[in-house]
Amino acid sequence: MSRDVTLSRILNGGLVAVVRAESGASLIAVVQALVEGGVHAVEITFTVPDAVDVIRQVRRELGENIVLGAGTVLDPETARAALLAGAEYIVSPSLNIDVIKLCRRYDKAVMPGAFTPTEVVNAWESGADVVKIFPADVGGPNYLKSLRGPLPQIRLMPTGGVDLETAEAFLKAGACCLGVGSALVDPRLVREGDYATLRERAAAFAAIVQRHRAGKSV
Repeated sequence: MSRDVTLSRILNGGLVAVVRAESGASLIAVVQALVEGGVHAVEITFTVPDAVDVIRQVRRELGENIVLGAGTVLDPETARAALLAGAEYIVSPSLNIDVIKLCRRYDKAVMPGAFTPTEVVNAWESGADVVKIFPADVGGPNYLKSLRGPLPQIRLMPTGGVDLETAEAFLKAGACCLGVGSALVDPRLVREGDYATLRERAAAFAAIVQRHRAGKSV
């Protein structure tokens, strides 16, 4: 999948599920539940044990049904391993220029983390497709709106603090998409294998995005 196709699918969906877990054993079922609920972009973080193997398994089992990414990527070596395992995009909590260069080399989308205006501009000028605002709960939707004022050309994805109560506010503030972690992929639900609730939460987040884009209040 080309970088442009990946980016288009992520932006059209409006959501990136951040998957963290103590074990990778059940994550195929977790990702399947998210897809069934309407969330098709999933980021497997490198805090998951044996993350490369998990990415490879999810890609093999679910194929093109999802837009599969790797998160918590701190260096180009990890990024390359994730891409070879089947990841289509790379997400970082911080800015590493070499990670961006590697993703551009292989025509893959990249979303580095930033917080201050200087970091955001540096990430964008270095080739980021989307800049991940992290941790977004520090400034909330008002901070994102303030960033968008002088930087309307930069795609911003808030991550950290995005939940069912704040999602619409972040979208109204100008987020191009939302990175959603434990508010969607609750570690307790993962441990307990409560895939029905995971599907319901995914559907709830997807509905917020759809209603916002239709111009309706949630």
